[in-house]
Amino acid sequence: MKKIAVLGSTGSIGTQTLEIVRNNPDLQAVALAAGSNVDKMEEQIREFHPLAVCMWSEEAAADLRARVSDTNVRILSGMEGLLEIAVFPQSQVLVTAIVGMIGIRPTIAAIEAGKDIALANKETLVTAGHIIMPLAEKHNVAVLPVDSEHSAIFQSLNGEAGGRSIEKILLTASGGPFRGRSRQQLEHIQPEDALKHPNWTMGRKVTIDSSTLVNKGLEVMEAKWLFGVELEQIQVVIHPQSIVHSAVQFVDGAIIAQLGVPDMKLPIQYALFYPDRRPMGGKRADLFELGQLTFEKPDTDTFQGLALAYQAARMGGSMPTVYNAANEMAVKLFLERRLSFPGITECIGEAMARHRIIEVPAVEEILETEKLTYEYILKKEHIC
Repeated sequence: MKKIAVLGSTGSIGTQTLEIVRNNPDLQAVALAAGSNVDKMEEQIREFHPLAVCMWSEEAAADLRARVSDTNVRILSGMEGLLEIAVFPQSQVLVTAIVGMIGIRPTIAAIEAGKDIALANKETLVTAGHIIMPLAEKHNVAVLPVDSEHSAIFQSLNGEAGGRSIEKILLTASGGPFRGRSRQQLEHIQPEDALKHPNWTMGRKVTIDSSTLVNKGLEVMEAKWLFGVELEQIQVVIHPQSIVHSAVQFVDGAIIAQLGVPDMKLPIQYALFYPDRRPMGGKRADLFELGQLTFEKPDTDTFQGLALAYQAARMGGSMPTVYNAANEMAVKLFLERRLSFPGITECIGEAMARHRIIEVPAVEEILETEKLTYEYILKKEHIC
């Protein structure tokens, strides 16, 4: 029996993780954490019978305690509760499906406690990769990617020794719902337009990030840390069909790719059972039905979020934190209709331009940089 803890259990990745638990009797979810969705958490407690649960706010935790008083589950709250879930003694693997830099401290705590990490929280490596990866190596902990693209790279590399044989990582992107449009055509985009992803069903924030290509920029930075490659070795490729989830080109010219239908349960399950593969239901990719697969260069003039990501990664230090934090706040404002769609990447660029880099930021400096960036964006004159 493999026992797991899940941070972000009521979100998109978290609920799909629990669907895999439901379909695999030798998996057990012993600890769960979520933000404020008490209804969903109550359902999960009654189905999966975790030993401990954390809600971010004490108010939500109090509500949940009253609802599940007929059970033996421990209800925790806040960062203290998240940390307790992260190091939960009975778990072997921590699934970090929580959104935002709130995941950094629990991930560090889990690594120090010897837990393997099934990583779905991009921000952890984007902002603190220089802390996380050396720490995982020190404690002999596996960091197993859950993002479909990074899982595809991981699968393509399986059996290869280190990164010396890698010539190039080919990181694929669907291009989002606005592929092929000009900057002028993006001026009047509304949240409901950006939330219609052509291929994937995801949470609201990551869906908006996919429409701006910021999500791909974050994945570029994450890939650099996960696979120990230089930034120049990561090439983004637009692949509208989302069948090739990413590929690796080796020094001998060979390219190995992972293909499949767009389904996040596959990379989640692979991370949970690695190195084994388990049967999984669902649709299969039919190459005859597909007919052809197409590939394009990304339009970084129109979708400047990707170009800014490479810039932030090259500058390093605390700059990726500014990129990430500015985007988080800008997306929030866009979803509230207080900022235009092009305003998202404008905010990122402006925040980066004013930031003085901290070369090797500690966790406290990362979180302080996030706070200051949030404050800067909220003070901008172009916010409605």
